[in-house]
Amino acid sequence: MSIKAEEISTLIKQQIENYQSEIEVHDVGTVIQVGDGIARVHGLDNCMAGELVEFSNGVLGLAQNLEESNVGIVILGPYKDIREGDEVKRTGRIMEVPVGEELLGRVVNPLGQPVDGMGPVLTSKTRPIESPAPGVMDRKSVHEPLQTGIKPIDALIPIGRGQRELIIGDRQTGKTSIAIDTILNQRDQDMICIYVAIGQKESTVRGVVETLRKKGALDYTIVVTASASQPAPLLYLAPYAGVTMGEEFMYNGKHVLVVYDDLSKQATAYRELSLLLRRPPGREAFPGDVFYLHSRLLERAAKLSDAKGGGSLTALPFVETQAGDISAYIPTNVISITDGQIFLQSDLFFSGVRPAVNPGLSVSRVGGSAQIKAMKKVAGTLRLDLASYRELESFAQFGSDLDKATQAKLNRGARTVEVLKQDLNQPLRVEKQVAILYALTRGFLDDVPVEDIRRFEEEFFMYLDQNHKDLLDSIAQTGNLPADEDMKAAIEGFKRTFAPSN
Repeated sequence: MSIKAEEISTLIKQQIENYQSEIEVHDVGTVIQVGDGIARVHGLDNCMAGELVEFSNGVLGLAQNLEESNVGIVILGPYKDIREGDEVKRTGRIMEVPVGEELLGRVVNPLGQPVDGMGPVLTSKTRPIESPAPGVMDRKSVHEPLQTGIKPIDALIPIGRGQRELIIGDRQTGKTSIAIDTILNQRDQDMICIYVAIGQKESTVRGVVETLRKKGALDYTIVVTASASQPAPLLYLAPYAGVTMGEEFMYNGKHVLVVYDDLSKQATAYRELSLLLRRPPGREAFPGDVFYLHSRLLERAAKLSDAKGGGSLTALPFVETQAGDISAYIPTNVISITDGQIFLQSDLFFSGVRPAVNPGLSVSRVGGSAQIKAMKKVAGTLRLDLASYRELESFAQFGSDLDKATQAKLNRGARTVEVLKQDLNQPLRVEKQVAILYALTRGFLDDVPVEDIRRFEEEFFMYLDQNHKDLLDSIAQTGNLPADEDMKAAIEGFKRTFAPSN
C-alpha cells in the first residue's frame, strides 16, 4: 500500500486550519500580608480600583487601596484559609451583582447569592454596584405621592416617588416598623420594594421576612441582608447592592422603594475597613470620605424624566441616634444629603404615641407636591394644631383656669394625637386617612370622648365601606375631596349610630 504525498500534505493543512491556540493570560499577584479581613498583595500592577480579585481558595476580594508597592484588598468572605504567599488572580471585573425580576421574593447577600435556602437565583443580567447617579437633565421634580399608609407621615411629612426621606431616631423607637408598614402598603401600587438589612441580628431579619411573607408582600420585595456576624466589607457593600438591583427596574420605567436599615451601621463598618487599610482617621475616627460614602449612594435615588422612561427610585435611609442627638456627625451628614427627615422620639414612643413621629423636628422638603389634593385640604392645619397643643399642654399642667378658646385647642389637640396613632402592620389606604382627618379637622370629633376615638375610627371605616363606598372610591380615583355636604352627611349618618362607651 503506497502512501501519497498529496494526501499527507492535505491532512497536515487541515490540521493546521483547525488548530486553535488558546493562551490564557492571568495577572497574578502574591499575598504578602493578611489579617483582620484585609490582604496586602504584591504584583497586581494593573489592578483597577473596585475590581474583584480571586484568591487561590476561591474566595473573592475587592481592591481598595492602590499603592505603589502593593494593593490593599478587602476579603469578601472567610479569610482563615488565606496564607502569606498565596496566589491572587485578577478577574478584570468591577464588583457587580445580579439584577432582574428573578430576585423578587428572595433573600440574598450583598454579592447577590441566595441565603434563603430556595436554590440558586437564575438571573441573566448583572450591573456594577458603583454607577453614576442620574444627571440634572435626566431628572424630573418629585410630584407623585408614595403612600406609606401611616397617618402622621402621609398627612404631615409626605413622601414622593423619587424622594430621599431620612428616618431617624434612637434604637427601639419603631423605625423598622415604619419601613415594613410602608412596604406592606405598596401592594397594588405598582411598586417594587427592596429592604436592605445592614448589621442586624439574623433572627430580626427572619422576623421581617416572615411578616412580609404572611402579608403577601414578599412577592414584590427583594431582601438584601448583611447580618451582624458578616465581615465588615459585606456591611459596607449591602446598600450599594440594594440600590443597584433597584436601578435595573428604575431604568426600565418602573417605580422602586429602597429601605436602608440602617446607614449608621454601614458607616461604622466602613470606618473599621478604612482603619484596617491604614487610611487616616478624621472626626470620631471616621475616614475623610464618609460623607461621600452616603452621598454617592443616596444621589442615585431619583424621579427620571419622561425621556428616560419616567421610572423612580425612592430611598428611605435610616440613621440611629444616641440619646436623641440629631446633631452628631453621621446624622447631620445624612440630614444634609436627604430631602427631609422623619424624627422618631423615645419619649413619645414610651408614652404610647405610636408611630412616635415628632412633627416639630420632622420635615419633608418636597412637601405638598407629594400629596393628593384631598389630603392637602384636610391636613393643612394639622401641623399648627399639634404645635400649639404641645405648647399649651405644658402650661395646662400648672392647673390654672383656662379660657374657652384654650380649652378648645387642648381638646382638639388631644383628639389629633389620638387619631394619628396607628397599630403595627396595619397601613391605611389614603382615602380612609382623608375621611378620618376630615372628621377631625372639621370638628366632628370634638364631642367624642378621647378614649373612644380609636373605636370611633374603626367603626367609621366599616360604616363607610358598607354605606358610602362611592365616597372612598371617588377620593382614591380622582384625588379630590368630595362635596362638603356629602362628607358631612356620611359623618353625621355614622355619628347617629355610634354609641360612646360611658
